[in-house]
Amino acid sequence: MAHAITGSAERVSNFEKPLTMFLGIDIGTSEVKAVLLSESHEVMGSAGAPLTVSRPFAGHSEQNPDDWWQATQLALGALRQSHPKAYAAVRGIGLSGQMHGAVLLDANDQVLRPCILWNDTRSAQECVDMMNELPDLSQLAGSLAMPGFTAPKLRWVKRHEPEIFAQVAKVLLPKDYVRLMLTGDHVTDMSDASGTLWLDVARRTWSDALLGLTDLTSRHMPRLVEGSAAGGQLRADVAARLGLPEGIVVAGGAGDNAASAVGMGAVDTGQGFLSLGTSGVLFVVTPTFAPNAESATHAFCHALPQRWHQMSVMLSAASCLQWVTGLLGAQSEGALAEQAATLSPKERAAAPLFLPYLGGERTPHNDGRVRGSFHGLDFETDSARLAYSVLEGVTFGLRDGLAALKAAGSDVKGLSLVGGGARSAMWAQQLASGLDIEIHTHQGSTVGGALGAARLGWLATGAAQSDVCVAPAIDTTFAPDPAEQQVLMERYAQFRQLYRRS
Repeated sequence: MAHAITGSAERVSNFEKPLTMFLGIDIGTSEVKAVLLSESHEVMGSAGAPLTVSRPFAGHSEQNPDDWWQATQLALGALRQSHPKAYAAVRGIGLSGQMHGAVLLDANDQVLRPCILWNDTRSAQECVDMMNELPDLSQLAGSLAMPGFTAPKLRWVKRHEPEIFAQVAKVLLPKDYVRLMLTGDHVTDMSDASGTLWLDVARRTWSDALLGLTDLTSRHMPRLVEGSAAGGQLRADVAARLGLPEGIVVAGGAGDNAASAVGMGAVDTGQGFLSLGTSGVLFVVTPTFAPNAESATHAFCHALPQRWHQMSVMLSAASCLQWVTGLLGAQSEGALAEQAATLSPKERAAAPLFLPYLGGERTPHNDGRVRGSFHGLDFETDSARLAYSVLEGVTFGLRDGLAALKAAGSDVKGLSLVGGGARSAMWAQQLASGLDIEIHTHQGSTVGGALGAARLGWLATGAAQSDVCVAPAIDTTFAPDPAEQQVLMERYAQFRQLYRRS
């Protein structure tokens, strides 16, 4: 459910020229975030409303789609109150959101069951069945069949909830359910559709062969548009309720990672970013569709026409820090990370090792059943050492993902850091050393998905990509530290052995 809101104060002068603003809405797993972006690339304000996840059984992860809409209205209400002039000047809306979720609608657009989320692992057997039935699935879809994707969820529903499956008229992704509330249209974009396992990613169209694996057809799918194109217009009644101009364009938008890339200006070949959100993502832009399923990476459409990207994904990243913070009763995730930063190199070398597989793993293991663990606990283990172990374990999981991307042909020399984990300088430095690449942080990097969504809303009004998709100024560059690398690489070798014994 959605709860209280957070926001920031308005900074608009009465003496400034008339504003033209763009609204970005990001439907996350833990929060709906909204930002107001000006034509001068300034984030004029942001607001958010938190969400909760339901886990009724082991491996299950669900949310009520109406909670996204309620949280969206709360976040927009906060922006309307704290930034009235900027909010009233919105001329384009963009959407981004958590990928892979299965929103099942009947013929009257009523939700049939809670949305099965991206980090739900119940459909492992369905993935095996799909790969057996269509061996070239990964060459069409750009990825192996994995439990997080949308199509296996529908096979699970058909097998275990046939009475619900029989009523399915449309399947939407999370951000596109919010679009339905805004515009009344069933639309999705290429990047988000890539994560369903129903899209022919090279041709950027729905695949009859892939849809057939779930006994669905293209009539069950939303209309496809590019992320920077129009994906509907704001309905008059909704505009009145939200306090926005009616008829303004709602862009196709993007899955959260492609939106973050647009927000960071990563739109050309070789550019990329590292996202430390609930999940951990390494994202690199490619000029063509370049699948390499053997390394458990994903090859998806980008949010802009004629661009694709490669991506490695670990299921639990900053969420691991959130988990251990709650476990220890710490004041905050930031405070716990600061404790970890106080450890000496000798203390770090003696800390427990942590496997960050709290909900299974994708890249590189494609293992929905593996679980996390601490190794090497002793009487010296305290909250600082546990926090360090968690941060380091996520870094090692991302190193595995980077190796998979390199095996898939990506050349990665430096990455922008986005997401909540970007707030920790200690973690950013550890990532630079652990991945052996430069890590760049930027102002506003914690709102990457919503910022990218706002930029896509801007593009949908007809603006030029060269004017919109600029890279933000670098705040700090973290370079690999040879002394830290020596400690990390010795521990990484042990980390790799532990997964094989799990």
